[in-house]
Formats: sequence, C-alpha cells, structure tokens
Amino acid sequence: MSDVWPYLVLVLVGFLPNEVWRMLGLVLSRGVDEESDLLLWVRAVAVAILAGVVGQLILFSSGALAGVPLALRLGAVAAGFAAFLAARRSVFVGVLAGEVVLIAGAMMAGL
Repeated sequence: MSDVWPYLVLVLVGFLPNEVWRMLGLVLSRGVDEESDLLLWVRAVAVAILAGVVGQLILFSSGALAGVPLALRLGAVAAGFAAFLAARRSVFVGVLAGEVVLIAGAMMAGL
C-alpha cells in the first residue's frame, strides 16, 4: 500500500485541480466565436509562449538533455519539423520523428 501513496498524491494534487479548470473552461467557452479577435490573440500568445519554452529547452538545456550535443538537438528539431510538413501537418508524426532522431543520435553517440 505504501507504493501507491505517491501516485494518489500526484492525482489529488496534480491532476484533479487542473481538470476542474479545464472542465470549467469547456463549459464557459460554449458559444464563443473561434475566429474572434480576442481568441486569435490568445492563441497567438499561447503559441509564442510554447515556442519560447521549446527554444529554451533546446538552446539552454538542463539535466540529461544538457549532455546531448546542440547539433543533435537542432537536427532532431529539423527532422521533426520536416516530418510534420511531410505528414500533412501531423503534430504526432513530427514529435515522434524528432524523438526518434534525438534518441537514436544519443544512443549512437554513446550518451
């Protein structure tokens, strides 16, 4: 039973509070025009923040990713982007391709 406690705490503290806000947003967003200026601005800000976080992870990595050479990290991003475009803008395919390149490159480099 002691092995289950960390997972229960993770669900209670991490998942459930987040899920409440997601459901509230879902309920409150009914009838909102997806092409309104406000929503387009919110979407642009969200994409800019995500791009900044991804850029920071690539260029100023910490932890295990810091041991991977910058050229390999940039190559994985380029491969992921190329796969994203080749697969008709499939985010899943792009992320999967980038991960495969990163992991395979790290394994070949002996990291």
